[in-house]
Amino acid sequence: MNLTEELHLATELARTAGALVAEQYGKVERLLKRQNEAVTEADRASQRLIVTGLHKKFSGDGIVGEENETGDAITFDVRKPGGRNWVIDPIDGTNNFLAGLGIFAVCIGLLDAGEPVLGVVYDVTRDEMFAAARGQGAWLGSRRISVNKTSLGDCPMLMLTSNLLGPDKKAPAYARRWLDQTNWKIRMLGSAAMEAMQVATGVAHGAITLNGKLWDVAAPAAIVIEAGGIVTDPKGQSIFPFDLTGYSGGKVPYLMAGPAAHPELLSDMRR
Repeated sequence: MNLTEELHLATELARTAGALVAEQYGKVERLLKRQNEAVTEADRASQRLIVTGLHKKFSGDGIVGEENETGDAITFDVRKPGGRNWVIDPIDGTNNFLAGLGIFAVCIGLLDAGEPVLGVVYDVTRDEMFAAARGQGAWLGSRRISVNKTSLGDCPMLMLTSNLLGPDKKAPAYARRWLDQTNWKIRMLGSAAMEAMQVATGVAHGAITLNGKLWDVAAPAAIVIEAGGIVTDPKGQSIFPFDLTGYSGGKVPYLMAGPAAHPELLSDMRR
């Protein structure tokens, strides 16, 4: 599978969209979309730019995007759920973007037969491009990256998203246990994609997101997997191949970790 052309386009679109987003940083108002989630005109402008670029080059591919123009639904232009479909998060970390906290990213992923075969995560404020395509390695700019392959040990770093509420509206026991101690170093960045990139670069042993959507996992998963990591749901079950049939924005919780840390984290989460 040669995805060189697709990867080049995705990185260029992410960088261009990132420049557009950066121009509006601190200048847009908070709007509301479905379920009272935050959105801005910058989110929508970023997605429009990316969709236009993808349609121009790969008109036969499908598109799944977090936003639409009215906020009442996602963008779902998928004719072949088992074919090639791009998954877009125009600003991952919109609340950070609005608050002036410079941790947010533009994410573009490609699913082929439901598998994450390509991903780019562009860290806008740091001008850092994380990118990977199947069989081509994972990269931060021109530097090849890989996950931390060691076991958790006494002082691992773990990434958690700030919304830890499960279906029962309570934080799971393992999250409460981890927050109630100091040996395991828990960090929350407010951007699921940027938290996952800490796993891809070996900074963190693992990242857990309970309330993410498909656009939160598609691009980061391609990078983490190509960096040597493991991606499952929090129970250890496979997420991919992902069945896109009728997808309307349902939650896709995940655990990403290095090969030694992943089974250790699952074991601790189950006890």
